Amino acid sequence: MQTATPEDELQREARALGDPTRHRLFRYIADAPGPVGVAELTEFAGLNHNAVRQHLAVLRQAGLVLEETESRSRPGRPRLLYRLHPEASGRWGTDSPYAWLARLLSEAIRHQQSPRLVGRREGRRAAARLAGSGDPVDLLETEITHRGFRPSRSEKGPRVDFLLGRCPFADVAEADPATVCQLHLGLAEGLAEALGDLEVERLVPKNPRRAGCRLSVRRGGGTTAS
Repeated sequence: MQTATPEDELQREARALGDPTRHRLFRYIADAPGPVGVAELTEFAGLNHNAVRQHLAVLRQAGLVLEETESRSRPGRPRLLYRLHPEASGRWGTDSPYAWLARLLSEAIRHQQSPRLVGRREGRRAAARLAGSGDPVDLLETEITHRGFRPSRSEKGPRVDFLLGRCPFADVAEADPATVCQLHLGLAEGLAEALGDLEVERLVPKNPRRAGCRLSVRRGGGTTAS
């Protein structure tokens, strides 16, 4: 099967957004502070439930939005929720992930702290925002997926490896891998600490243009060292 080129992906996205209603739904999801449910989108668009679901299916197939199942402890069927696909960030008028990176690097400079320490603090903040409870490894995978790293996961006993299929900051990481990779290591450590029962063992960097960095964590671990 032939791999789609970046040009193919852009054309697919453009076709999906060529419909005015889909474009409005996409913008609503992209601008929302958190995942959005179908009922909210139905009210916004003024369409019936099935029509909105059909538009969402096209946006999802084009790689513009992610569909996830609500994590809930109360009775009732979990809702389907939609958020901006991390790999669509920075396109079609959406905020670039580089704004997030710039904020963290600015924080490091302003407080004269290492990128790793700033990343750990951001990881703890991100863990606090994760909805619901569940397997810490699942939650860690959810967060790094939402950051655009495209992880694939393998487990052997208590050890869990994530092969990162994409670097969302390849341009900067190629020029300054030490800074960006240390920030990402700190992010993983902060997430593991706050989620609990996880320890980051190592992050093995690779060429950011080719991706393939490997993040290794261990279940049942304590907190990582500063």
